[in-house]
Amino acid sequence: MVTTQDVRQVAMSLPRTTEHLIRDRIKFRVGRIVYVSLSRDETLMGFAFPKEERAALVASDPDRFLMPIPSDERYNWVRVRLSTLGTVELAEIVTDAWRMVVPKRVAAAHCGD
Repeated sequence: MVTTQDVRQVAMSLPRTTEHLIRDRIKFRVGRIVYVSLSRDETLMGFAFPKEERAALVASDPDRFLMPIPSDERYNWVRVRLSTLGTVELAEIVTDAWRMVVPKRVAAAHCGD
């Protein structure tokens, strides 16, 4: 099981990321765009994910992935239970979410694309 510290370690290793505490929730963002957010109890992690693909992701493993709360449905967003993730999968999810919000050249320079 991954922890908040694991999420922090991955997110803060990505260029342009800043950490913020907003309404008792830890959020990681690039500029003003949030790409990862932890629930207040730190059991769920919301992350940037294409809207058109999220229903398929949730349907593929509903015990792990959840749709966003109703107020977040208009965003490219989905949630995952942290207890179901390993460190490798966490790194992939956070990095993919980050790639959605940074300029392509920044992602390419960091990821070697």
